[in-house]
Amino acid sequence: MSAPTDRHLLAIRTGLGYDSHRLVEGRRLVIGGVDVPHSHGLAGHSDADALVHAICDALLGAAGLGDIGTHFPDTDPQYADADSIDLLRRVRGLVEVDHEIVNVDSTIHAERPKMAPHIPEMRTRLAAALRLPERRVNVKAKTGEGVGPVGTRQAIEATAIATLVERDVA
Repeated sequence: MSAPTDRHLLAIRTGLGYDSHRLVEGRRLVIGGVDVPHSHGLAGHSDADALVHAICDALLGAAGLGDIGTHFPDTDPQYADADSIDLLRRVRGLVEVDHEIVNVDSTIHAERPKMAPHIPEMRTRLAAALRLPERRVNVKAKTGEGVGPVGTRQAIEATAIATLVERDVA
């Protein structure tokens, strides 16, 4: 019995994403494509949506396409105040050339504000941008338990993992 060739196998690919932004006064807080009421927002070149940026990096990593900074550099004025959901749609387009997105799982790390009330809307926005059923997009929230930049309310971080399947392009 001979082993199948690569041409007959579809590879499952997994990518990990991470992002962190400082909390600052004078900016709106956008997480998962949702405006979250809060006294502070995230500092950044775009809308600084740490959750969407982590998901973009997870998708790009799984597809072997670098990272968000490679495709949308913070030195490029065209991305100033960019809507990260629009960037996610563009990342989806890049990834879907050779892959199908199977699943995205993510975690927001924030002491305040509480994210749980906003998670259903985040899942809806993210699933729509990714053209996935909501059941294949998961968002969780954790606090920093008073430790580190998240716990002391200096920053919000996000992590994400994405699973892709290579399209049979042979």
